[in-house]
Amino acid sequence: MSKIKIAVLGYGNLGRGVELATRNTKDIEMTAVFSRREPSSVKTCGAPVFKMDEILSHKSEFDVLILCGGSATDLPTQTPEFVKNFNVVDSFDTHAKIPEHFAAVDAEAKKSKKVGVIAVGWDPGLFSLNRLYSESVLENGESYTFWGKGVSQGHSDAIRRVKGVVDARQYTVPIESALNSVRNGENPKLSTREKHLRECYVVVEDGADKARIENEIKTMPNYFADYNTSVHFVDLETLKREHGGIPHGGFVLRSGKTGENDESKHLIEFSLKLDSNPEFTASVLVAYARAAYRLNAKGESGAYTVFDIAPALISPKSTEELRKEIL
Repeated sequence: MSKIKIAVLGYGNLGRGVELATRNTKDIEMTAVFSRREPSSVKTCGAPVFKMDEILSHKSEFDVLILCGGSATDLPTQTPEFVKNFNVVDSFDTHAKIPEHFAAVDAEAKKSKKVGVIAVGWDPGLFSLNRLYSESVLENGESYTFWGKGVSQGHSDAIRRVKGVVDARQYTVPIESALNSVRNGENPKLSTREKHLRECYVVVEDGADKARIENEIKTMPNYFADYNTSVHFVDLETLKREHGGIPHGGFVLRSGKTGENDESKHLIEFSLKLDSNPEFTASVLVAYARAAYRLNAKGESGAYTVFDIAPALISPKSTEELRKEIL
């Protein structure tokens, strides 16, 4: 059986995670890395590295391109651009801008007759599916999503784009009292600010204006403006020593009622505890690269989210095996 060939654009934590994820698959192989950096400076686990501007000359060598850039500045332009020539999968995670990102990718993908799967990961992604399933089953109820405690790659990347910042880690921290209230079936009305805290550890350039940087972080729309955010300035050695890992996780809960007088209470809870956020996210991206390939092989094109893709399409197993072993 011939394998699905994938390539990645960008080789940071997420790109490396994609390469590692393919080692656990029987039907997918990684054939190339494309980078803005000089290829000789990029150390992979075996995949060959090429300059980003050489990508079109390798067009026939892979089936799906996984875009491993950030949602703040990379993916809004990269995904619509690269879907003109490739089936693509991205991890765009700016929830408020997903509709416009979808529209931009969909327009180009339909012109090129390629498939663009957007907003893939665990949130948006797996958590999105759990919200959909639980809300469909318990229509009379309330949904809640809590993230963390863990490092958000997208939010950390957004901080690193602030002028004067050298490196940063951002922790999303659920407020325990709010989580417990949901689990107790109290169905609280919670604002964004009442569900999470955001803790930022930031390394800045010598002489940088810390007050400006802190204000820019705390007022950043779609990332920090709606949260109680703390900014801690640390040196690079401390950041690497105390915040070198990239753990994450979270919870999706649906509290609902059924019965003639709403006397029966139900709680659906889905949780993740991740040692490595990028490695887990990369594993989700690889599964949906499989779906992108299968959809395009059937002649499908356009933009897709996890809502539009049948679960069987992301599995390496046949539909017969799925019915026998999992259903």
